[in-house]
Amino acid sequence: MESLKVSDYMNTHPVKLGEEMPVAEAVERLLQSGQTGGPVIDVKGKVVGFVSEQDCLQRMIESSYYREQVCRVKEVMTTPALTVKPYSSVLELAQMLLQARPRIYPVVDDDGVLVGTINRAAVLRAIDLQLRSGYQKMAS
Repeated sequence: MESLKVSDYMNTHPVKLGEEMPVAEAVERLLQSGQTGGPVIDVKGKVVGFVSEQDCLQRMIESSYYREQVCRVKEVMTTPALTVKPYSSVLELAQMLLQARPRIYPVVDDDGVLVGTINRAAVLRAIDLQLRSGYQKMAS
C-alpha cells in the first residue's frame, strides 16, 4: 500500500472557533457547517483547544437548567487538542483513532497553525480508495 497523506484527504475549510466566543455561537457555527466539532484557535491561527458537540451540549443543558450567564468556548474546550501534521500518514492516524476519543483531528503546520481538519469518515474513505485501487491492480 502506498503512503497516504493526511493533506490529501483533510477538510481545508474547517469551522474555526475562538476562545472568547460564546458557546451558543460555537454551536451555531458547528450546526451551519455540519461538523461535529472544531478547533479553537488564537489570534495567530494556532490551535489552542478543541470543542465537540458533546462539550457544547453538556454546557448548554447546564446553562438552561441553572439559567447561567453566557459560557465561553475556553470554559468547555479540550486542551491541549490532539493534532496531526499534513504530511502524517492516514494509516497512522487510523491507528490513533482506534485508541483516542476525538472523531476529528485539527491538522496543523510545524508552527501549530491550523491548515485543516480530518475526521473518521475521511480516513475510512482514504483507506477504502486505497484498498479498491489495490484490488483493481490485482484483477488486471
